[in-house]
Amino acid sequence: MANHYEQLSEDKIKKAHAANYVQPTMTLDDWVSVQGHDFSKAFDITAFFESLFTTGFQATALAKAVLILKEMKKENVTIFLGFTSNMVSCGVRDVIAYLCKEKLVDVVVTTIGGVEEDLMKCLKPFVLGSYDTPGKYLRDNGINRTGDIFIPNDRYLYFERFMMPFLKRMYEKYTVANKTLTTELFCYELGLAIDDESSIYYWCSKNNIPVFCPAPTDGSIGDMMFFFMQKHPDFTIDVAGDIVSITKIAINAEKTGIIALGGSVPKHHIANANLFREGADYAIYLTTAQEFEGSNAGANIEEAISWGKIKDDAKHIKVVGDAALTFPLLVAGAFQSNLKPKT
Repeated sequence: MANHYEQLSEDKIKKAHAANYVQPTMTLDDWVSVQGHDFSKAFDITAFFESLFTTGFQATALAKAVLILKEMKKENVTIFLGFTSNMVSCGVRDVIAYLCKEKLVDVVVTTIGGVEEDLMKCLKPFVLGSYDTPGKYLRDNGINRTGDIFIPNDRYLYFERFMMPFLKRMYEKYTVANKTLTTELFCYELGLAIDDESSIYYWCSKNNIPVFCPAPTDGSIGDMMFFFMQKHPDFTIDVAGDIVSITKIAINAEKTGIIALGGSVPKHHIANANLFREGADYAIYLTTAQEFEGSNAGANIEEAISWGKIKDDAKHIKVVGDAALTFPLLVAGAFQSNLKPKT
């Protein structure tokens, strides 16, 4: 058996050293140095985001996203914001409402959960719970869980009292009058009906920001439509009409930008509309999903470029992380800081 404690020869030591330290041909002395935020100084939001740019990993990706969004606004880009319902379940709903109030986005695309939960919160709030509460206990007590957020069933009862008369009004205004009710019009009418300044859709209606919901039956509103249509089977919502509207917005825009929180139908609906103008000019993806499974949520921007949904010279970034963290930071950086590109 070899003696591992035996002193190595000088030749072997030299070879080991050479293998460990390859002779550098590049020193990168003129590159940006990695450095985090100095919290020993008085807090300054611009300095904080400057430090993210030099921190590395997803912090740097987020800082790059801030710069891209700043450029979108400077260039008066038509911004399409897509998000799934969980963003409205949590407090990101209030960030989105702020953007719509201040007219900082131009088009909204979401799921029906992203519509109904906004309206439900106008009637009664959701509450913080925990991830590990047993499902059976919650079910037995009439409480629904989304992550660590609890939604008691009484919220749905309040919402039903709001929605059933609304559906009746929509039936009379559109179906009986032989007019087409698209999801864009449906969401516009909901924003007018809720009359609550905490609502995303209140501000979308007030500021004429079109809202598209390609899957309007996939939620509580769909359940209510089922019961409503037992008495009014001719009631319909035309989802095909929305394709014309959102695609024309993309085609007629001078420049477009995509902000996608997560994946699902909203992300693809926006990207597909931009296909007809040979791709979006800017794109920011915020997600935890990865591309190895071939999902829409995890698909990287290069995949969208391959389809022609984003231009090959577009300014783009994918930030991997929980959008409940990254999106508020993106908004703070873009609209509250004076972050500038590193030279």
